[in-house]
Order: sequence, then structure tokens, then C-alpha cells
Amino acid sequence: MSWGVDNLPYGVFSCPGQAPRVGVRYGDKVLDLAPALHDEVFAAPTLNPFMARGRAAWHDTRTLIQNKLTGDVSVTEAHLIPLEQVSLHLPFEVADYVDFYASIDHASNLGKILRPGDEPLKPNWRHLPVGYHGRSGTVVVSGTPVRRPHGQLGAGVFGPCGKLDIEAELGFVVGVPSGHGSPAGAFEEHVFGVTLVNDWSARDIQAWEYVPLGPFLGKSFATSVSPWVTPLEALPRIPGRAQDPEPAAYLRRQGDWGLDITLEIVLNGETVSRPPYAAMYWTPDQMLAHMTVNGASLRTGDLFASGTISGPERGERGSLTELTWNGADPIKLASGETRTFLQDGDTVTIRATAGDLTLGEVSGTVR
Repeated sequence: MSWGVDNLPYGVFSCPGQAPRVGVRYGDKVLDLAPALHDEVFAAPTLNPFMARGRAAWHDTRTLIQNKLTGDVSVTEAHLIPLEQVSLHLPFEVADYVDFYASIDHASNLGKILRPGDEPLKPNWRHLPVGYHGRSGTVVVSGTPVRRPHGQLGAGVFGPCGKLDIEAELGFVVGVPSGHGSPAGAFEEHVFGVTLVNDWSARDIQAWEYVPLGPFLGKSFATSVSPWVTPLEALPRIPGRAQDPEPAAYLRRQGDWGLDITLEIVLNGETVSRPPYAAMYWTPDQMLAHMTVNGASLRTGDLFASGTISGPERGERGSLTELTWNGADPIKLASGETRTFLQDGDTVTIRATAGDLTLGEVSGTVR
């Protein structure tokens, strides 16, 4: 079962008339953890207090839940609530948000689109995981409608975005903080789990404003995340993609943190792409190392995302910009409609599987 005891993603839910609290998904139900485990940390409306307990507690709690679910059914049955009876909320309080640019296929595609005839990758790209700091206040849970953003589109031109895009990403959720002034420790000691991310993008606003400093209004209006956070411990790990040149010493990998995860982008009910996370150039341990090497601190609830996940094939691209080559090659849908970028009323859902596991999907509709 893809939502069985090998998965057990955490989320925050509420029943009608009751306060939000923490649970784990098991099949088509959610286990109410506070009464099931007799632990009031799960009565909080966010995962942050539990995530701050650290790796040993994460492991012990996961083992305890697995034992309860595979033991005497009567012990947990009273605390299993059908999903159709609950509302799902933002699973953690977002402290800081960082978005990386870790896919060499995505970066190369955008380089070819934006700078035809030039070298697709900038000289620094293979030497460090490029990223930028986003806005934690506009991270929203799956299902939250996305308002079409407005901004400057050129000199003296202000209006609604005409090139609204998606970015299929994997987000990493920090549980254990680090001190200011020192680099973070081992990746697995800080990062609690992963969540699917759609980092919506206003490409025309972004194109006008991003030179010379980078993304701002074109990226800050909405970032959607799944209501479920899959523990790091549950994920199938593989070696990261080979890197040339060899990274700086602080970026050298200390373990296998490539992840065998395949995403699926669904536009108005139709699958348009299947990006493979295994194709990413920079691994999340390297992202964390780079993010803190200058002494920047981590906080419980920090979210850092991979950037758009794309593979080498057309059907593996993680954004509409790439899928339609900036509008030059529209997507043809089964309905007979075509799309270059998103229209009002369009719904985008990102799903993913990791081996036999299913990750919680993230969805949003443009209004």
C-alpha cells in the first residue's frame, strides 16, 4: 500500500469545530497522533515543535507509530479518521524560504531560450548551487487558489501577468536549527522531510525585473506546498549525478543524497510531463551546505526547494516555459485546446512517487 507503514507522511488536519493538530496519513485515513501516542506535542497546529525535537525523536516516533499500526488494531482504530471528514492545513510554520536552481537540464534549457547562440550555463553554475531567498509569507497549502499576479511588464507598462508558469519542485523542510556564524552540520541531522512544491512564476514580470539582481515580484506572489511532509527516513536514496569539475571542499558529498523520485505534472486533468528528480545535478546536502557556509543560521520550519526539476527529454521538463519553448511550441491537450502558459481557471496538480511510496500531491487553480 503506497500509504502504508513504510510511508506515514505527517500533516496538520482539523475536524469540523475543532482546532488543527498533527496527524499522519495511513491509507485513506489520518491518525490523530496526540491521543494515539499520548503526546501533546502533536496537539499543536503545526509540525514545528515536533520537528525541533531532532533526528532521534523522529526515528523513535516513526517506529512507535509503525508498531501501533501493525499491532493491536483496537489501540489505534478509535484515532483513525477518514480523510473525507477532515480539512488539511499548511503542515509547518515556514521560517525562511530559499529556492535553488539545481537542475542542469532546466538551467540549460532556459539558457538556450533566453540567450540563444550563447553558452547555456553561466560560468559559476557548475561550481555552486545557485539560489535566491524567497518570501515565506506567500507559501500556501495545496488547494489554495492562486491569483494571477500584476506587475511591471516593461518600461511604463503595468498589468496582469500574461506568462503565468509553474515550477515542479521538491522542498526540504528543516527541523533542527543551527547557530548563527557556523555552517550547518550533517544534512540528515537538520532536515526532517520533503514536500512537493509548485513555485508559480510570472515569466514576463520576471524577465523585465530580474536584471541585475534576480527574482522578485515574478516569484514572490505564491508558492504552493503539499499538506503532507514525507520523512527523510522513508525515501529511497541513490548516488547523486556525477559532477565536473569537482566541487569545492565544503560541497563534497558525504553520502548518497540523490533521491529516486518521479514527478508528474497534470494540467486540467491531463498529464503533460514526468520530471525525474534523479536527474538533478546538485543534491540537497550540497544545497544545505552552500546555504549555511557563510554562517547563515537555520531555523525550525525553514523550507528550501530544489528549483525546477527537469530531465533531458521533452516529456521530462518541469515548467511550461520549457515544455512550450517559451510559447513557440504550444502543448496540445486531449480536449483540443492548446496552452503556452496558464489561463484563468486552469488547475495544475503535481504528484510524485518514490519507489513504492506516493508523496502528497500539490494543486492550485488560477483565478
